Amino acid sequence: MARSSGQRLLTHDRRLGVRFVAGADEAGRGSLAGPLVVAGVLLDYELLQGQRVRRLSALNDSKQVAHAEREALFHAVAGCASGISVRIVPVGEIDRNGLHRSNLAGLRAVLHDLCPPADACLVDGFRLGPSAPPHRAIVDGDARSAAIAAASIVAKVVRDRVMRRLDAVYPRYGFVSHVGYITPGHSSAVRAFGPSSLHRRSFQAACYADEAA
Repeated sequence: MARSSGQRLLTHDRRLGVRFVAGADEAGRGSLAGPLVVAGVLLDYELLQGQRVRRLSALNDSKQVAHAEREALFHAVAGCASGISVRIVPVGEIDRNGLHRSNLAGLRAVLHDLCPPADACLVDGFRLGPSAPPHRAIVDGDARSAAIAAASIVAKVVRDRVMRRLDAVYPRYGFVSHVGYITPGHSSAVRAFGPSSLHRRSFQAACYADEAA
């Protein structure tokens, strides 16, 4: 019988042979508008047994699941995790400090937030430098580690909720549908109305060209 995606991801983390595993990931790196949302999730593998672990059977990289399933997984993670930290990095900070630096700072922060300190900290893709807790960077980690996948679900769901609420404040841009990522409709709206205060001006986006001309 084939293993579920969640079983495969949980097996990866259990093979580390420790009790507390933390994962960190972000949502919104490639977005033209809106904040970066960084999440950390702490899983206690002594408690992830029976019904608690069955709730994570469908766990997967947030990019691989549809909106309704992400919402269900968000609630499953919230019910199973021993700790969750979320940091929202605003547009102004991204423009001042740069996207990559802002992302690394957020990832370091959420790992420091988690308590008790993890026996193993896993991060999707990036080394975070010596000021972070000891950690391991895993390429495509959100498709390999349960803790990172859980963090990716939390970050994506929180960010999508934020952007859909902001659609009421900035109704011209269609955030409710694309949540700030570049689409033909989003680019057209920026050309027609100009960028809003939610748009990342440090990005070299083609739809900003008319304003700069």
